[in-house]
Amino acid sequence: MTKRIHHLMLGLAALLVLAGCGSAEPDRDLSPQAAVGREVALDKGCAACHGANGEGGVGPEWIGLAGSTVELEGGGAVVADAAYLRRSIVEPEAEIVAGMTVRMPVTELSASDVDALVAYIEELS
Repeated sequence: MTKRIHHLMLGLAALLVLAGCGSAEPDRDLSPQAAVGREVALDKGCAACHGANGEGGVGPEWIGLAGSTVELEGGGAVVADAAYLRRSIVEPEAEIVAGMTVRMPVTELSASDVDALVAYIEELS
């Protein structure tokens, strides 16, 4: 399968998942940076797997993630602090959450997008 077809298939799958997630606003007030993070999640396709409001789905749930202990594939665990969240976004294969069968693709997000996503995930806890 060519890389282009693979990306088109991933995009289509993401759209189908996102369509099933809804787009209701979360029942919480977000800081300006976290609100930007929510928009990044929606615009860049993160919400397709992690849920429109961080409720999870194909990917791990973001609600309650920050500060929790995450079980990793192959054993071990890590606290989901800001450094872990950043690393998981920028290097998704570095530490894979146990039980996740769909791998997160590498994304090309700006540092400010990553910071905003981390702020959003932290405020969902």
